[in-house]
Amino acid sequence: MGTRISYPVEVKEEAVRLRLAGVPVAEVMERLDIKNKTQLKNWMKWYRNGETHRFQQPVGKQYTFGKGPENVNEMEKLKAENRYLKQHIEVLKKYKELERKWYQE
Repeated sequence: MGTRISYPVEVKEEAVRLRLAGVPVAEVMERLDIKNKTQLKNWMKWYRNGETHRFQQPVGKQYTFGKGPENVNEMEKLKAENRYLKQHIEVLKKYKELERKWYQE
């Protein structure tokens, strides 16, 4: 079995941000020195499911069944949800703009 790599929360958030901006997986992996594309897919899944608290989990520790870290208070959860929803709106705006361009052609 290979060695486990622990990525900082900032790297995980940046990877998700780049993917949402439409940067290809290979380029994100190269830019942030991520070794496995499955890891990036997991981060995206967590982000889409609103489980951004999982970005802070240590290697090998899995927060499942709605159990997150004990130290996350209600305000932090609401801030994370707010950030998620704002980014979701931005993605939808970008898609709508692309769709408008497609119909113009």
